Amino acid sequence: MEILSWIVLGLIAGVIAKWIMPGKDPGGFIITILIGIAGAFVGGWLGSLLGIGAGAASNSLSIGSIITAIVGALVLLFLYRLLAKR
Repeated sequence: MEILSWIVLGLIAGVIAKWIMPGKDPGGFIITILIGIAGAFVGGWLGSLLGIGAGAASNSLSIGSIITAIVGALVLLFLYRLLAKR
């Protein structure tokens, strides 16, 4: 069940990341949402390493885990845009 919650959180994080970083993305909205899901896992993993948020291995979703998921999605979206321009 925890994986499903992180996928849902990733969908939300992807939408929020797209809202924070508007612009035309190569691949469109669906790719941005998939990046959000990956960002939720990356952000959760980094957050658990740094002691921020619940982390992807936890069953609980907290404000910290939501923020780390959004930050992870923003970082991956930024990197995707950099690499897609090349």
